[in-house]
Amino acid sequence: MAKQNKKIKSIEETLWDSANKLRGSVEPAEYKHVVLGLIFLKFVSDKFEERRIELLAEGKEKFIEMREFYNMKNVFFLPEKSRWSYIIENSKQSDIALKIDTALHTIEKNNPSLKGALPDNYFSRLNLEASKLSALLDTINNINTLKDKEQDIVGRVYEYFLKKFAIAEGKGKGEFYTPKSIVNLIAEMIEPYKGIIYDPACGSGGMFVQSIKFIESHHGNKKEVAIYGQEYTNTTYKLAKMNLAIRGISANLGETAANTFSNDQHKDLKADYIMANPPFNQKDWRAENELIDDPRWNGYDVPPKSNANYAWILNIVSKLSENGVAGFLLANGALSGGGEEYKIRKKLIENDLVEAILILPQNMFYTTNISVTLWILNKNKKERKAKLNGVTKDYRNRKHKILFMDLRELGIPFEKKFIQFSDEDIERITSTYHNWQVKNSNYKDVPEFCYSAKIEEVQKKDYSLVPSKYIEFVNRDENIDYDVKMKTLQKEISELLKEEKESKKELLKVFKELGYEIKL
Repeated sequence: MAKQNKKIKSIEETLWDSANKLRGSVEPAEYKHVVLGLIFLKFVSDKFEERRIELLAEGKEKFIEMREFYNMKNVFFLPEKSRWSYIIENSKQSDIALKIDTALHTIEKNNPSLKGALPDNYFSRLNLEASKLSALLDTINNINTLKDKEQDIVGRVYEYFLKKFAIAEGKGKGEFYTPKSIVNLIAEMIEPYKGIIYDPACGSGGMFVQSIKFIESHHGNKKEVAIYGQEYTNTTYKLAKMNLAIRGISANLGETAANTFSNDQHKDLKADYIMANPPFNQKDWRAENELIDDPRWNGYDVPPKSNANYAWILNIVSKLSENGVAGFLLANGALSGGGEEYKIRKKLIENDLVEAILILPQNMFYTTNISVTLWILNKNKKERKAKLNGVTKDYRNRKHKILFMDLRELGIPFEKKFIQFSDEDIERITSTYHNWQVKNSNYKDVPEFCYSAKIEEVQKKDYSLVPSKYIEFVNRDENIDYDVKMKTLQKEISELLKEEKESKKELLKVFKELGYEIKL
């Protein structure tokens, strides 16, 4: 029998397997900063050495230790003891952890754009065994970050490691990473060609990376976008800055990690595109009497402190430019419900900001298995023409209309227990949305997939944005009002338990009359 060829592992898989074996007792949440910090150090060192060779070839030997001659080519200047070659030369020394920490600190100190970006004393603090750290250095030393610039080797490795660490950290953690297929879907829907892009909960910067990839794949110019973001967790803020730096993406993420609500670092920003995956159902995001008069709630009720979903929505609305469009993710609970959330949702709909609501499949996220909603808000749903990357789009009048889409039957298996969108899924979703947007297209409602609702229909449904209330379902039970169904079932169960209790009493009474004492 002929031998079957083994699947050839990618460079990302090989590196992950090697690095993961060396982790020992260090938690994934901590270890990711070790591995990603070293990948970053290897990359910037390779770029530095490449530029150094260029200067020598040009006969500029006297300039090879001058920072300006590196910065002019967007290359970080590295003092001698911060270079990868120095680290590898000393990789077997007992103080290698201290040398790495010193190297990263020196790089950050010598390059202002990296302020607050690099791991701070991780290597010394975690007490990694010197032999394991040395082996990890040997593993990462095998990455030729400059081998194929078209393939973005280091970007691929960094992305892969972020994903794998998010999966490893699992439920309740891993919030720094939004699955790539979802980010890709958002970018393809809102088309961030040109202008200001903002993410109020930017995590490790995945939305920005995918926006730039979208621009490049559609032959746009990434110099025509400006990126702004904010991240609350300091270690995640560092991941974002590193993630963007290795791709040469300039961004304003604020002076430091900070809470978007209590310390908005982009108060006056008006963005053309907003992409976000804020924390789901965040509780106690403000104190009882805090942020009551915040200008971001302008014209709307104050979001309840028990859940930040609508605070994120209003923060996004307040940052949209006059023609701005936003794509962001929220837990499904934000689609319905009462109180202040109902009042805010009603006004958002009446102000004609909601353009599309898409229910995503379950098990797409590494941190939760719940189904999640993608919201699209648009400040300009009027009939108009717009030029995107040299192509004129003739938008139809979508005023007082909302597109509902149910994507729960889409997706393909991924990493055994997760679901991701295939390229074909993304094409089907985005083409449906864009066909609905433009004039003279072939858009039509499709049972169990999409429906274009008028505001009058939404008003009749008491401003609910649950897609199953609008999309036609055939021979299935998705059109059942589950709140009513659940109350009915609870009542039936309660009555059955009551009947069972009475039956037990009767049975015990019979046994007692027969002279038996029995406990049930």
